[in-house]
Formats: sequence, C-alpha cells, structure tokens
Amino acid sequence: MLKDITLGQFYPTKSIVHSLDARTKLFATIIFMISIFVVNQFWPYAVIILLMLLVTKASNIPVNYVLKGVRPLRWIILFTFVINIFFIRGGDILWQLGFLKIYEQGVRTAFFMAIRLILLVLGTSILTLTTSPIELTDGIENACSPLKKIGFPAHELAMMMTIALRFIPTLLDETDKIMKAQMSRGADFESSNIVSRAKNMIPLLIPLFVSAFRRADELAMAMEARCYRGGDNRTKMKQSILEKKDYMADFIVLVFLAFTIASRFIKII
Repeated sequence: MLKDITLGQFYPTKSIVHSLDARTKLFATIIFMISIFVVNQFWPYAVIILLMLLVTKASNIPVNYVLKGVRPLRWIILFTFVINIFFIRGGDILWQLGFLKIYEQGVRTAFFMAIRLILLVLGTSILTLTTSPIELTDGIENACSPLKKIGFPAHELAMMMTIALRFIPTLLDETDKIMKAQMSRGADFESSNIVSRAKNMIPLLIPLFVSAFRRADELAMAMEARCYRGGDNRTKMKQSILEKKDYMADFIVLVFLAFTIASRFIKII
C-alpha cells in the first residue's frame, strides 16, 4: 500500500505538462481545487474527469500510475461516504431500517464528497508528478514574491513546503524497510484484527519518528555547512520565465473555471 502513494513523487519524462512553468501548474491546481467544489451537479464532473484523463495523457504518465494514488485513501473516502449518506437529511426517504434513514440529499452529498476527494488526490498528484522539487520551490517563491514587501517569508515558506513534499517518498521507503524488519521478527501488519494491528504499529512508529528526526538534523547540518541563509541575495541557475504556452494554459484554466461556475445554472442532473 505504501508504494501506491504518488503524492510528493516526481515522474521524470518529457511532455507539454512537464515543460510548463511551475507557477502555471500551481495556478491551475488551485483553480481546479476551487472548481470541483463549485460544481453542484453530476454532469460537470463527467467533463472534469474527461479533462483529467486528457491532462494525464498529455503528461505522458500512465493512467494506472496516477490512479493508484487513490488506493491508500479508499477507507477515508468510504468513511466519508458512509457518514454523509446516513447523517445528511433532505428530500425523499429512499431507505429506512429502524432509526437508520437514507435520504435523497444524503446520497447526493455522499457521491459528491467521494468524487471531490478522488479528484483532489488526482489533481495534486499530477502537480507533484510533473514538477520537480526544485521547480516547485521556485514556483511557490515566485508566486509569493509580491508579498515580500509586507514581510512575508516567501522563500522560507516555499522551502518548508517543498522539503515536506520531498520527504514523503523518503519516509515511505523508510517505513517499508522498518515494516519488513519488524515482520521478520514476527510482527503482523496484515491481520484482520484491528486491535492487533494497532498494537503492532507501535514498534513501527517509534523507529520511524527517530529516523525522521535524524534525517531532519542531518539536513539542517548539511544546509548550515553550505552556508544556507535563506532567500536573501540568492541567485538561480535557471530563471523561471512565462512563455506563450503558459499564458495559453492559464487561459484554458480560466475558461474551465467559467464553465464550472456556469454549470451551477444549467440544471440537468
């Protein structure tokens, strides 16, 4: 299951999506996240899913590789679905068993939330899969640079977010190694007994935390040894320049946002 997590990983290949500026992809991701919550009908989601498939195809990333990032969150999605379907009330009663009632509005909201969570994972995964950590850092810093005039720590925030994303695959590999070491000593992480699995997680979490703190200390020492002093007077080997394709992508994203807003007023399903 750990290998199914794609968030924070970079998929190195050549594509039109990879070549876009990081600021463009950040802007597109933010608009995408807003848009999927603006939609209040089922038919626009079909259009959004089709758009996601086209973007994935344009990025030269296998669709199965992107979709497997949803698998680790399947229980969270299922839990959210069940909570909404039983606790949201409105419309006609579709099913009733004692005090348990399923309303039409509950089913609608449950499906909406499940689709939104899946699309959120897919959208953010495509951002990290098509953008290297260095490009992502520069993109966040450049996007927040106008706020430097009011004392906003743009570089520090970008560095912190990028390090957090970069350490996700590293910690997953470390977790996998610790799990295999504990399983060789008799630990059971695949038992159907939830209590037993929870107890076996304790010898996994402690060495994982120790390893995370050790890596953080090593990274801090390495940055200090290289005289890292934040973003003041720092230069970049590659300057981020918005090209024609970036402006075209921004235009498509704005058209997509206009479509999602307009879909609220076009009643189909």
